[in-house]
Amino acid sequence: MPAYGRFGIAGVMAAWGAFALVFVCGRWKTRGPSQTRDAVAWAGTALQGVALGCIWGFRRTPLGAPLARGYPTIDLVLVLACVALAWLSAGMMFWAIHTLGRQWAVAARLVEGHELVTGGPYQFVRNPIYTGLFAIALATAGVLSQPWTIAVAAPLFLAGTMVRVRAEERLLRARFGPRYDEFARRVPALLPRLRRASERDPR
Repeated sequence: MPAYGRFGIAGVMAAWGAFALVFVCGRWKTRGPSQTRDAVAWAGTALQGVALGCIWGFRRTPLGAPLARGYPTIDLVLVLACVALAWLSAGMMFWAIHTLGRQWAVAARLVEGHELVTGGPYQFVRNPIYTGLFAIALATAGVLSQPWTIAVAAPLFLAGTMVRVRAEERLLRARFGPRYDEFARRVPALLPRLRRASERDPR
């Protein structure tokens, strides 16, 4: 295993560890009764889980072997990009969970007194946690998985994500109506787009 291969795996795993810590702390802070849930979202979670299982299960051998075999410079750049992407993703998810506060949950649900959050990372994308999860999954595949795994896992993960997004949006539209429709028109679901500063929500 080249030294940068070990660095890539360690860097991405450390980003997962940081996210896991934020996840556990976030769960502890957000315990409380739900007013409304959408059980369909769990089908999306299952698809995301299958995709992550492919990424973790079909590893390159030996562990840390180059993704771009025969091109060490390209492979080094890919490894560094994967580590940077993993930490940017973990940072985005931390920012999103912190912005949501007690409203954050794994399940698709609305809590008592639920508010429409449009500040923080939500001024760039409506679902920054899913964007971050998809990005860190890609980074993991880049340092760990067989090359073909990305072609299988990425569509599965995106399909599961869209099931979850639609389930959560049904709840939010039912609660906030035209306010959420305006938010959805203004802010993309998963991939940020360039916007003028005047168009961003200052909250």
